[in-house]
Amino acid sequence: MTTQVASAPPVAPKKPGLSERAKSQERLSYFFLIPTLVVVLGVAFYPLAQTVYATFFDAKLGSARAWEFIGLENYSRLLTNGNWWDAVWATVKFTIGSVGFELLLGLGIALVVNSKFPGRGLMRTAMLVPWAIPTAISSQMWKWMYNDVFGVINDLFTRIIPILPAKIAWVANVNTALWSLVAVDVWKTTPFMALLLLAGLQLIPADIYEAASVDGATGWRQFTTITLPMLRSSIVVALIFRTLDALRVFDLVWIMTGGGFGTETMATINQRNLIQFQKLGYGSTISVAIFVVIGIFVVFYVTTIFQRSED
Repeated sequence: MTTQVASAPPVAPKKPGLSERAKSQERLSYFFLIPTLVVVLGVAFYPLAQTVYATFFDAKLGSARAWEFIGLENYSRLLTNGNWWDAVWATVKFTIGSVGFELLLGLGIALVVNSKFPGRGLMRTAMLVPWAIPTAISSQMWKWMYNDVFGVINDLFTRIIPILPAKIAWVANVNTALWSLVAVDVWKTTPFMALLLLAGLQLIPADIYEAASVDGATGWRQFTTITLPMLRSSIVVALIFRTLDALRVFDLVWIMTGGGFGTETMATINQRNLIQFQKLGYGSTISVAIFVVIGIFVVFYVTTIFQRSED
C-alpha cells in the first residue's frame, strides 16, 4: 500500500524591494521637485486662494474703506443674475460651434498636408498665417470686413454672389453676431488644430497603410479602421486645448462686439465688473465661477473621453 504525500502549494516569489541606491535616487528626485512646487504654489495657488478669499467681501478696487465681510452674498447674487447665465450659455454655444468646426476642418487639412504632393512644405507654412496674426489685428480686420456699409462680406454676397437681398450688419445683429464671431475664430484657430492633428498623423507608421492596401482595404476603410483609432489621443489633446481656450475667449469678443448683441461671454462680463465697475469682490466671484466651469469641462474630458481613448 502506497501512501501519497500531499505536495506543498508553490510559494510565490517575493518581489524584490528597492535597493538603497534606488531609494536614494527617489529621495533626491523629491528634493529637486521642491523648488518647482514652491514656484507653482506661489505663482498659481496663492493668487487663486486670494481670489477665493476676496469673494467673501464687499470690496472695490482703489477704495480706501475697509473690506466688509458679506459671506456668500456675492455667490447668491451671481447665481440669481440672469445676465451671468446668458453669458454662460453664449460661451458654451461659442465653444461648441467653434471647436466642432475647427476639429472637422483641421482634420481635413491635416490629412491633405500629410500626403505627398509638390509644394507640401509651402502649404504647411501658408496654413499657419491666420493663426500667426495677433488676435487684436485679425479681430479688427474682420470687424471691418463685416461692416454693413463698406464691408467686403456684404459686397461679396449682395453683388458678386447675389445670395442676399440686402446688406446685413453681421456683428450688430443679435441673430448673426455670435455665429459671425464663431466664423472668425474658426478661420484663425483651425490651423492650430490642424497642426496638432498633423503631428499625430505623422506618428502612424506608413507600413500599416501599405499592409492594408495589399489586403484590399479602400481609403475610407483605412481612415475609419486605422487613422481615426490611432489618432484618437491626438484628437483628445487638441479638443482639450481648444475647448479651454474657447471658454476663456475675451479679446475677439471685446474688439468686435464689446459683448453686445448676445455675445457677452464669461470673460467679458468678468472684465466689465472687475475692471470697469471695479467690483473686486463680485468680480472675483465671477472669476471663481469661470474656474469652476472650466474645471467641469476638464473633468469631463479626463474621465470620459480621455479614458475611453486609452481603452
